[in-house]
Amino acid sequence: MLRAGKPHVAPFVGPAWYVAAAWLAGALAVQATVVHYLAVRGVVPSCVLVVVVWYAIRVDARRAAVYGLVAGLYEDALSAGTGAAWMIATTLSALLASRLSRGFFADSIPLASAIVVLATLFRALLFWTVMALSGYPPGLGTLHFRESLLQSALNAVVIVAAMLVARRFDVSPR
Repeated sequence: MLRAGKPHVAPFVGPAWYVAAAWLAGALAVQATVVHYLAVRGVVPSCVLVVVVWYAIRVDARRAAVYGLVAGLYEDALSAGTGAAWMIATTLSALLASRLSRGFFADSIPLASAIVVLATLFRALLFWTVMALSGYPPGLGTLHFRESLLQSALNAVVIVAAMLVARRFDVSPR
Protein backbone atom coordinates (compact mmCIF):
# COMPACT_ATOMS: atom_id res chain seq x y z
CA MET A 1 0.00 0.00 0.00
CA LEU A 2 1.37 3.39 -0.97
CA ARG A 3 1.24 6.16 1.57
CA ALA A 4 0.52 9.72 0.61
CA GLY A 5 3.67 11.78 0.17
CA LYS A 6 6.00 8.78 -0.08
CA PRO A 7 7.32 8.00 -3.53
CA HIS A 8 7.36 4.41 -4.69
CA VAL A 9 10.86 2.97 -4.66
CA ALA A 10 11.56 -0.14 -6.67
CA PRO A 11 13.39 -2.90 -4.81
CA PHE A 12 17.13 -3.19 -5.40
CA VAL A 13 17.86 -5.93 -7.92
CA GLY A 14 21.58 -5.40 -8.60
CA PRO A 15 24.48 -7.43 -7.28
CA ALA A 16 25.28 -7.33 -3.57
CA TRP A 17 27.70 -4.58 -2.58
CA TYR A 18 30.44 -7.00 -1.58
CA VAL A 19 30.22 -8.80 -4.94
CA ALA A 20 30.45 -5.50 -6.82
CA ALA A 21 33.34 -4.36 -4.60
CA ALA A 22 35.18 -7.63 -5.22
CA TRP A 23 34.73 -7.30 -8.98
CA LEU A 24 36.01 -3.72 -8.88
CA ALA A 25 39.02 -4.68 -6.74
CA GLY A 26 39.80 -7.53 -9.10
CA ALA A 27 39.46 -5.31 -12.16
CA LEU A 28 41.76 -2.70 -10.62
CA ALA A 29 44.35 -5.35 -9.77
CA VAL A 30 44.21 -6.86 -13.27
CA GLN A 31 44.34 -3.40 -14.85
CA ALA A 32 47.40 -2.41 -12.85
CA THR A 33 49.36 -5.66 -13.19
CA VAL A 34 48.33 -8.06 -15.95
CA VAL A 35 46.33 -6.37 -18.70
CA HIS A 36 49.36 -4.73 -20.35
CA TYR A 37 50.29 -8.21 -21.65
CA LEU A 38 47.08 -8.12 -23.72
CA ALA A 39 48.04 -4.95 -25.61
CA VAL A 40 47.03 -4.72 -29.25
CA ARG A 41 48.98 -1.97 -31.05
CA GLY A 42 49.77 -0.45 -27.68
CA VAL A 43 46.11 -0.36 -26.60
CA VAL A 44 44.78 -2.37 -23.68
CA PRO A 45 41.19 -3.09 -22.67
CA SER A 46 39.89 -1.26 -19.63
CA CYS A 47 38.77 -3.93 -17.18
CA VAL A 48 37.69 -1.20 -14.78
CA LEU A 49 35.31 0.38 -17.28
CA VAL A 50 33.91 -3.03 -18.25
CA VAL A 51 33.12 -3.76 -14.59
CA VAL A 52 31.61 -0.28 -14.13
CA VAL A 53 29.35 -0.78 -17.16
CA TRP A 54 28.45 -4.30 -15.98
CA TYR A 55 27.32 -2.82 -12.66
CA ALA A 56 25.69 0.29 -14.15
CA ILE A 57 23.38 -1.65 -16.46
CA ARG A 58 22.01 -3.55 -13.46
CA VAL A 59 21.33 -0.71 -11.02
CA ASP A 60 19.75 2.72 -10.85
CA ALA A 61 21.59 5.88 -11.88
CA ARG A 62 22.55 6.92 -8.33
CA ARG A 63 24.22 3.61 -7.52
CA ALA A 64 25.91 3.58 -10.93
CA ALA A 65 27.29 7.07 -10.35
CA VAL A 66 28.64 6.19 -6.91
CA TYR A 67 30.26 3.02 -8.26
CA GLY A 68 31.77 4.95 -11.17
CA LEU A 69 33.00 7.64 -8.78
CA VAL A 70 34.78 5.09 -6.59
CA ALA A 71 36.29 3.34 -9.62
CA GLY A 72 37.48 6.67 -11.02
CA LEU A 73 38.98 7.71 -7.70
CA TYR A 74 40.99 4.50 -7.58
CA GLU A 75 42.11 4.95 -11.19
CA ASP A 76 43.26 8.49 -10.45
CA ALA A 77 45.10 7.23 -7.38
CA LEU A 78 46.92 4.64 -9.50
CA SER A 79 47.70 7.10 -12.33
CA ALA A 80 50.21 9.88 -12.17
CA GLY A 81 49.18 13.39 -13.16
CA THR A 82 45.56 12.83 -14.09
CA GLY A 83 44.07 14.91 -11.29
CA ALA A 84 40.39 14.06 -11.23
CA ALA A 85 40.06 13.22 -14.93
CA TRP A 86 39.37 9.50 -14.49
CA MET A 87 36.95 10.17 -11.66
CA ILE A 88 34.88 12.60 -13.72
CA ALA A 89 35.01 10.51 -16.89
CA THR A 90 34.19 7.20 -15.21
CA THR A 91 31.36 8.65 -13.11
CA LEU A 92 29.65 10.24 -16.10
CA SER A 93 30.22 7.11 -18.20
CA ALA A 94 28.52 5.03 -15.51
CA LEU A 95 25.57 7.43 -15.58
CA LEU A 96 25.39 7.14 -19.37
CA ALA A 97 25.50 3.33 -19.23
CA SER A 98 22.80 3.24 -16.56
CA ARG A 99 20.58 5.56 -18.57
CA LEU A 100 21.05 3.68 -21.85
CA SER A 101 20.16 0.34 -20.29
CA ARG A 102 16.78 1.40 -18.85
CA GLY A 103 13.99 -0.76 -20.20
CA PHE A 104 16.27 -3.56 -21.42
CA PHE A 105 17.42 -6.84 -19.98
CA ALA A 106 20.71 -6.48 -18.14
CA ASP A 107 21.94 -9.85 -19.40
CA SER A 108 21.60 -8.94 -23.08
CA ILE A 109 25.03 -9.46 -24.65
CA PRO A 110 24.41 -7.21 -27.69
CA LEU A 111 23.10 -4.43 -25.45
CA ALA A 112 25.99 -4.70 -22.99
CA SER A 113 28.59 -4.70 -25.76
CA ALA A 114 26.99 -1.69 -27.50
CA ILE A 115 26.81 0.21 -24.21
CA VAL A 116 30.44 -0.58 -23.37
CA VAL A 117 31.53 0.70 -26.80
CA LEU A 118 29.61 3.96 -26.33
CA ALA A 119 30.78 4.31 -22.73
CA THR A 120 34.42 3.79 -23.78
CA LEU A 121 34.25 6.50 -26.43
CA PHE A 122 32.34 8.86 -24.12
CA ARG A 123 34.83 8.25 -21.32
CA ALA A 124 37.79 8.96 -23.60
CA LEU A 125 36.15 12.18 -24.77
CA LEU A 126 35.52 13.30 -21.20
CA PHE A 127 38.99 12.27 -20.00
CA TRP A 128 40.82 14.21 -22.69
CA THR A 129 38.50 17.20 -22.28
CA VAL A 130 39.28 17.35 -18.57
CA MET A 131 42.99 16.85 -19.26
CA ALA A 132 42.93 19.66 -21.84
CA LEU A 133 41.18 21.95 -19.36
CA SER A 134 43.87 21.18 -16.78
CA GLY A 135 46.68 22.23 -19.10
CA TYR A 136 47.57 19.25 -21.28
CA PRO A 137 47.85 20.04 -24.98
CA PRO A 138 44.34 19.81 -26.46
CA GLY A 139 45.60 17.84 -29.46
CA LEU A 140 46.33 14.76 -27.36
CA GLY A 141 42.69 13.74 -27.33
CA THR A 142 42.52 13.87 -31.11
CA LEU A 143 45.78 11.95 -31.33
CA HIS A 144 44.38 9.17 -29.14
CA PHE A 145 40.97 8.92 -30.84
CA ARG A 146 42.10 5.94 -32.94
CA GLU A 147 43.30 4.21 -29.78
CA SER A 148 39.92 4.88 -28.18
CA LEU A 149 38.19 3.17 -31.09
CA LEU A 150 40.42 0.12 -30.69
CA GLN A 151 39.93 0.14 -26.92
CA SER A 152 36.16 0.22 -27.36
CA ALA A 153 36.37 -2.91 -29.53
CA LEU A 154 38.64 -4.62 -26.98
CA ASN A 155 36.27 -3.67 -24.15
CA ALA A 156 33.35 -5.14 -26.12
CA VAL A 157 35.27 -8.41 -26.48
CA VAL A 158 36.02 -8.45 -22.75
CA ILE A 159 32.41 -7.87 -21.70
CA VAL A 160 31.10 -10.49 -24.13
CA ALA A 161 33.63 -13.03 -22.82
CA ALA A 162 32.82 -12.15 -19.20
CA MET A 163 29.08 -12.48 -19.78
CA LEU A 164 29.49 -15.83 -21.54
CA VAL A 165 31.65 -17.14 -18.69
CA ALA A 166 29.14 -15.83 -16.14
CA ARG A 167 26.31 -17.61 -17.99
CA ARG A 168 28.31 -20.83 -18.06
CA PHE A 169 28.74 -20.82 -14.29
CA ASP A 170 25.30 -19.44 -13.41
CA VAL A 171 23.71 -21.65 -10.79
CA SER A 172 20.38 -19.86 -10.39
CA PRO A 173 17.24 -21.91 -10.99
CA ARG A 174 15.74 -21.49 -14.42
